[in-house]
Amino acid sequence: MQDFDSIRPYRDEETRSALDRLVNDREFLELIGRLKAPTFNRIAPGLMRQWIRRWLLRHFGDADTIDGVQNRLYPFAEQLVEKTTTHVTQTGLDKLEWDKAYLFISNHRDIVFDPMIVNYLLHGNGMRTTRIAIGDNLLQNRLFAEMMRLNKSFVVKRNMSSPREMRDTYQTLSAFIHHSIEDNQSIWIAQREGRAKDGLDLTDPAIVKMFYMSQKKTGKSFAECMNELRIVPVSIAYEYDPCDVPKARELEERARTGAYQKHANEDTDQIMLGLTGFKGHVHVHFGTPITDAADTPKELAERIDAEMHRHYHLHASNLIAYEMSQTHRLSHQTEPAMPETIETAEAYSPADIEAARAELERRLESADAALHPFLLAMYANPVTSMLKATTESERS
Repeated sequence: MQDFDSIRPYRDEETRSALDRLVNDREFLELIGRLKAPTFNRIAPGLMRQWIRRWLLRHFGDADTIDGVQNRLYPFAEQLVEKTTTHVTQTGLDKLEWDKAYLFISNHRDIVFDPMIVNYLLHGNGMRTTRIAIGDNLLQNRLFAEMMRLNKSFVVKRNMSSPREMRDTYQTLSAFIHHSIEDNQSIWIAQREGRAKDGLDLTDPAIVKMFYMSQKKTGKSFAECMNELRIVPVSIAYEYDPCDVPKARELEERARTGAYQKHANEDTDQIMLGLTGFKGHVHVHFGTPITDAADTPKELAERIDAEMHRHYHLHASNLIAYEMSQTHRLSHQTEPAMPETIETAEAYSPADIEAARAELERRLESADAALHPFLLAMYANPVTSMLKATTESERS
């Protein structure tokens, strides 16, 4: 992988030195201390750093491969999932073959938890975890960059300064993705740059086009190359989004002023909130691998969207938000009431519905009134997308 040194994750032979750097890094020890025991960390930070270092050496001291690190991380990921969700479910993994690599194209709601929960489910079902595409804006933090590269993350460069740099960057990224699949290493990548803060999950055709850039000279058609990638659309559905209020705040400011300025530690803060905040029920649907790709990036992007939207797991929170936002323009819905034909992934009792209503009302009460329509829309729009996809499928 020498051609990909600028973007690739760590190799097995780099694992030990990366871990050694982390366990001797004061800032990293303080970060883990804040996560594990925030109160004690404030009272006795020096003692906490010593304890964390011993704890890390005990659990990771003999890890010398990336898979070894992930095997040791799995119990801690399991604890995090148990602490921040009521339960996690999946559908579609039975359609995948454990010994094949796939290109998982996922909707994107949370910076770190999205790929983490996909890999958590893959690992728990005896499949190899994915290499994770992550924007270089998130790797400006030195510690986060180390941890993510140890966790199979590779870099997607943003903010290129010229068309030539953009072309070269995407050529390299495209080649790396194809190289990974050929090497039987699965890939996770978001369907668009940045999270879908409004709940409208739409694949950017430019990302799909990028997949083909390195393959044009092979003489293969676009569809042939896409079929070789074994694309799997992935729908991740959170009952509650820990970052819903910050997202609504950004959307409101953009709508009001036309721009939004991030504060210095905003990405880091939202990573921590997304990891540690309450999510309720989380469901992940793994679609059937696409083996009959369309002939153009736009058509394939639309196919991916339709697969995602038709297989949304709609929570009671989505249904109530849809009902509450019927009359507001941000809901992207013109029907006067919830259609009776809507299909949900599970049956909700009156108690479930009322509990979701009470929780959404609590969240609305805790936010400024100006944020309310944006907050509701991010929960309501998956219902709209599913209805549209289902209707178009029936027509075709």
